[in-house]
Amino acid sequence: MKKILITNDDGFDSPALLALVEALKPLAEIITVAPTLEKSACGHSLTLTKPLRFVELKPNFYKLDDGTPTDCVFLALHKIYKENYPDLVISGINIGANMGEDITYSGTASGAMEAVLQGVPAIAISQDFSDDMREKNGFDYKLATQTIVTLVEKIFNGAFPLAPRKFLNVNIPALSPSKSKGFKITKTGSRVYTNDADSHFNPRGQEYFWIGLVNHEWRKTTGEMSDVQAVKQGYVSITPVHLDMTSHSDIKGLKEWI
Repeated sequence: MKKILITNDDGFDSPALLALVEALKPLAEIITVAPTLEKSACGHSLTLTKPLRFVELKPNFYKLDDGTPTDCVFLALHKIYKENYPDLVISGINIGANMGEDITYSGTASGAMEAVLQGVPAIAISQDFSDDMREKNGFDYKLATQTIVTLVEKIFNGAFPLAPRKFLNVNIPALSPSKSKGFKITKTGSRVYTNDADSHFNPRGQEYFWIGLVNHEWRKTTGEMSDVQAVKQGYVSITPVHLDMTSHSDIKGLKEWI
């Protein structure tokens, strides 16, 4: 039987994670290793300054106390699977989209990054939502779970569609399956980033800061449809992401410059 490792960055008790696990149980042997606490925007961080411990909550379902998604994947592969790696790692379902440059912050995307660094194919899957979409369409994970089942079946019946060190970043619009327009293969979008850090004072008069939500504005892009455009238009966005961060188009110019 095929084997899938599941992780996320919203924590072991996330309803989206549990929906993902249930959806994939008929397709593979599932092991879940998720953070104890929410690790949103933790990026590709690996814990090096303190010990980590698996806590088995039920058979094949662990929380890592207190780890990141990267820790979860790294330790699961090397200490649970050891040399008999899973066929696929799936990170998600994240509550909130991970599009454009946000994937550099994303613990969800980083779980998939760690998997492909370790030689295991991976998918990161995230669910977009807004208050207004929630009111109009309800808010569940039916489209997300149907999407991941479709992708996993396609992979298991054929092959993973990307070369090593590349993963699929999937973003789901906040729609029911009947209202989705299908799949779009996309590039990453580009967000307009702003400073949202609120200043407050504790009872002793010491100032502290609370980093808020990022700006929701996106730049217009040309060429291939972006993940942002696709999701806004009601498509499931599938973006191939690779870990080679070299700006290849600038190498020649930089050689001339130096």
